[in-house]
Amino acid sequence: MTADLPEFSVLLPVYRGDDATFLRRAFDSATVEQELRPDEVVLVQDGPVGPELAAEIASIQERSVVPVTYVPLAENVGLARALEAGLARCAHDVVARADADDISLPGRFAAQLPVVAAGADLVGTALVEFDDDELVLGARRVLPTDPEEIARYARFADPFNHPSVVYRREAVAAAGGYQDLHLMEDYLLFARMIGAGARVANLAEPLVKYRTGAGSYARRGGRALLRSELSLQGTLRREGFTSTPQAVRNVIVRGGYRLVPEAVRRLAYRSMILRSRAGEKES
Repeated sequence: MTADLPEFSVLLPVYRGDDATFLRRAFDSATVEQELRPDEVVLVQDGPVGPELAAEIASIQERSVVPVTYVPLAENVGLARALEAGLARCAHDVVARADADDISLPGRFAAQLPVVAAGADLVGTALVEFDDDELVLGARRVLPTDPEEIARYARFADPFNHPSVVYRREAVAAAGGYQDLHLMEDYLLFARMIGAGARVANLAEPLVKYRTGAGSYARRGGRALLRSELSLQGTLRREGFTSTPQAVRNVIVRGGYRLVPEAVRRLAYRSMILRSRAGEKES
């Protein structure tokens, strides 16, 4: 570890639905391929997994170039509780999130850790999407980089690409930690961190490749996600993070997005990405 940068952990949850090959690629990208390697990886196994994934987890522990803390949970408890279990086992206050099917680019941690060292509590990056071939890149997700803009954006949408974040564990705890909320755990946490006064930043450079693949747009809709959306909006309004007009707008716009056909949802999402990129060029 560079002397003026904090030691840090990578928190990586895995569950039975993950692909062993994708996990291997994600793990290597966050460790051996990094210009600035983490001091440990905390790998949380959220319940029983199949033999192929179990073999890959065992292989990771044997071959890893950094220490691996393996946290097997006896049963599937969901992402929020799995992440909380992992955070409790992290040896360092600074923690980088990684998912089991995404790819961290080599300069990711080398770019983020100096921002944390300068005082930030939560640092994200832009990301770029891909389907099956990581060399064939798709849309970029570039989010606001100015702290005030991040806070304003958070009143309508998640202001961070969750697989890209590095945060201080104490700031996560101060905001109440991860709470069970299907596919909205990260957004709720980030909003609460902003509301609690966390110092936030985003890097405009895409430093994570985000795997979309089959079913990506289907997962962004449906009644289960609508219930999560309504719960999220109710919580943010009760806690004073959003105003009543903002909450009503979000229920109509974001809630409606969950119920439209998948083809319409795909077009709406692509339109949002294009507007974001146009705004980036104008600024």
